[in-house]
Amino acid sequence: MLDFLTNAFTGDKAKAPALYAPSLTEYRRRQTITVNIGDVPMGSDYPIRVQSMTTIDTMDTKGSVEQSIRMIEAGCEYVRITAPSVKEAQNLENIRKELRARGYTTPLVADIHFTPNAAELAARVVEKVRINPGNYADRKRFEHIDYTDAGYAAELDRIREKFLPLVRICKEYGTAMRIGTNHGSLSDRILSRYGDTPVGMVESALEFLRICEEENYYNTVLSMKSSNPQVMVQAYRMLVQRLDEEGLKPYPLHLGVTEAGEAEDGRIKSALGIGTLLEDGLGDTVRVSLTEDPEFEAPVARALIDRYTHRAETAKPIPALTELPYDPFQYTRRQTHEVANFGGSNVPRVLADYSQTPVQEVDVLKAVGHFYLPLPDKWRMNDLGADYLYTGAQTAGFMLPNGLKEVVDYSIWRSHPDVLNVLPMLTASQYLLARQQQQGLHIRLNFVRFTLADLTDELANALNNDRNVVGLVYSDNSHAMPELRRLFVDLTERGLTLPVVIQRRYEGVPTAELPLYAATDVGGLLIDGFGDGILLEATRPSDHDEHKQLNGLAFGILQAARTRITKTEYISCPSCGRTLFDLQETTAHIRQRTEHLKGVKIGIMGCIVNGPGEMADADYGYVGIGRDKISLYRGQQVIKKSVSAANAVDELIELIREDGRWIEPGIEVDE
Repeated sequence: MLDFLTNAFTGDKAKAPALYAPSLTEYRRRQTITVNIGDVPMGSDYPIRVQSMTTIDTMDTKGSVEQSIRMIEAGCEYVRITAPSVKEAQNLENIRKELRARGYTTPLVADIHFTPNAAELAARVVEKVRINPGNYADRKRFEHIDYTDAGYAAELDRIREKFLPLVRICKEYGTAMRIGTNHGSLSDRILSRYGDTPVGMVESALEFLRICEEENYYNTVLSMKSSNPQVMVQAYRMLVQRLDEEGLKPYPLHLGVTEAGEAEDGRIKSALGIGTLLEDGLGDTVRVSLTEDPEFEAPVARALIDRYTHRAETAKPIPALTELPYDPFQYTRRQTHEVANFGGSNVPRVLADYSQTPVQEVDVLKAVGHFYLPLPDKWRMNDLGADYLYTGAQTAGFMLPNGLKEVVDYSIWRSHPDVLNVLPMLTASQYLLARQQQQGLHIRLNFVRFTLADLTDELANALNNDRNVVGLVYSDNSHAMPELRRLFVDLTERGLTLPVVIQRRYEGVPTAELPLYAATDVGGLLIDGFGDGILLEATRPSDHDEHKQLNGLAFGILQAARTRITKTEYISCPSCGRTLFDLQETTAHIRQRTEHLKGVKIGIMGCIVNGPGEMADADYGYVGIGRDKISLYRGQQVIKKSVSAANAVDELIELIREDGRWIEPGIEVDE
């Protein structure tokens, strides 16, 4: 399998065996062993569980109990609590006793990082412990070490000696364990041998898991978290495949995108990673990490999970896939030729749907990122400005500003007075008939809308011959993302390189769930390199707010998938008992000062545990190191230590300014 990863996309037609999911076309949950966690067992024989984590200081027994109850009543089935030292681990017993006295039996999980002795104590008290293999037996010094095989084996012996006591205690007390790898906190040893990669993440967990199996301890859950959904998805897929290849037990998976952030961006990023895996039947418990109060996390996780309750019985059959013509463990964008500003090296485009909305007044453009400047008397678009306006069976009653093109249905286009500047949308049958009868197509750009079933040899041959067509693919299958992925596989296997826009329509979906569904359906395809544009269809005609939401959502999905960067990205942790400042208030303040810095990634971490490593690929970091004390990072290198919290945001901005990346708010920068 690693040979395939190394040699993928070298020009040959090697295919990846699709072993990481029970099926890539039929919804089936991956079969796992059962892990007993108190009276709430986890695994494929049970529903997918919901987990969250407290943000109160663990030494505050009353506060921890009250917050745990709010989480439980919001739908949380496991409550995780940080235990950074022995004193917090000891206080877990008081928290547990008080919860039980109040009638709450929800299993508790101790979150452990650098303190094996705290883990060993907590394992005697709570139902589960989570350890991070990147820092349980190691201290990170950001050093590269050239290990010989003998030297590396000696390191594994050292890890075994530190880890074995916990394994034996968990086995004796019936305590479950999660081996939770985090992309940003891989040890120097792993980074030196495997690099900052999903391969390294997987190997980090397997080193600890093999020790558990040698001790016949199997009450184990695994996770592969990252703040980058692309890395997170690849790591989980690779983990499942490695377990199978090595003949290890099929352990349950805990899913999460770490440091996802807040509000809609945090939900989009979480859904993009978690939802992509759930689509393929992977995952047995979910935690959505938002920079918000923890009781708001469980309903989001539940909304993601509930989408699959009846998926198997409602999904339409999709032709099976056993091999893939692309590498599911490493991102490579599907090869396409350029048509207008689609495909090739162009970023994915956003089409705004106004097919059900009157478009007689130019002000409708304000909802999709366009604005009017009185002084030059011109309309301009911001970074979230839609690239195309699809008006369907009508035409716009005004002249569109430069940079925005109108797309109309083919029957309207044929009689339009300006067939050069307006673009046609054709069905597959219209397109084939137009070619056959030579009725005329646009000389530069035609949109052809088709499904997997429409992709016949005749259509494929036509699409292969024309270089002025952009596909627009859609599905009415409840199992839509896998069907669209199957369509992209067909395009790849047929050697078709036309750019393709992904269209999704959501009827009757609650406003709160729409970002979760769209991020899963479209983002799951973008992660595998599929898609050159997005069209999200409105369901409430003339609704300005919905158009604005759908437009922002399209750009948010592209940002989370790292395929089109249009705004500042915040990698902010969800807070916990280790946090040394008000994370929500600070994140909001930093966002207010920096949200105009397109493409800059800022990590905001409550403590050093979720510090430079956990920020992974952030450009800058704001990390709590003590009461009212902040350290500022450039990448993973600390630049300013012990900055007063009152001055830290100004100092952060000065650091960005020193690097030449600061622009004043309101100043436009030409691309």
